[in-house]
Amino acid sequence: MSAPRKLGKTSDQRRAMLRQQVTDLLANGKMETTVTRAKEIGPMVEKMITLGKKNTLATRRQALAFIVKEDVVTKVFTEYAEKYADRNGGYTRITRIGPRRGDAAEMAVIEMV
Repeated sequence: MSAPRKLGKTSDQRRAMLRQQVTDLLANGKMETTVTRAKEIGPMVEKMITLGKKNTLATRRQALAFIVKEDVVTKVFTEYAEKYADRNGGYTRITRIGPRRGDAAEMAVIEMV
């Protein structure tokens, strides 16, 4: 298993950024970010949906500890859990969209399948 990407931030800043991006992706279903951030967000989103599929009090509390907004947790445990009930993983898709204007960072769209 490889080490997590540091993304040019300290550990507390990185955790806060990833929590917010996971929350935004689950709330909107789609977001545009850099490829490396998208690759970090993907497994975290998959874990949150897996927690939603288990649907116990303990898993809801685990999701609430990571996801920033309570209404997004409710959406995960109702909508996404039903939608992906028969699917074992692979809930997100990363599509590269080319370089960003300004610093030429490789951009991608990460979306729910």
